[in-house]
Amino acid sequence: MLRVLKGPGCHIAAVLAATDFGLPGIEVIDSRYRDFKFDLKSVIADNASAACFAVDGRAVPAGCVDLRTLGVVLEKNGKVVLLGAGAAVLDHSAAAAVAMLANPLGPRGQEIPAGTLILAGGVTEAVGVQAGDHVDLRVQALGSVSVRFV
Repeated sequence: MLRVLKGPGCHIAAVLAATDFGLPGIEVIDSRYRDFKFDLKSVIADNASAACFAVDGRAVPAGCVDLRTLGVVLEKNGKVVLLGAGAAVLDHSAAAAVAMLANPLGPRGQEIPAGTLILAGGVTEAVGVQAGDHVDLRVQALGSVSVRFV
């Protein structure tokens, strides 16, 4: 985030105005719940099953691309496994999800600080991996990011 974001009243335009740039990112998820079976409260308490993440690609200013229509290709071991578009994340890629995050913080006296890196939601569903797998995410106009599992 280029500038502080605070709710209530935060909306997509405010998020885009406060965002310095976007990058492709892969979130590696893990869960202590068998077969990823959990309710919303449990996954939030478990920090959304987040294990780690990787970002790379070209830092493109948020206002220079239409986040809703950005095409996404997810490959595993050189084969396309999923396709998507930015609109898959609350109909507007990052911006709607970040506004949803900022709005309940304001009444609590909290905000999203400038300089915060935010993973705003997955455009595709999760793909299972094992040792030796290589995952590559290509995002139109933003480039790609890759992860190899050992």
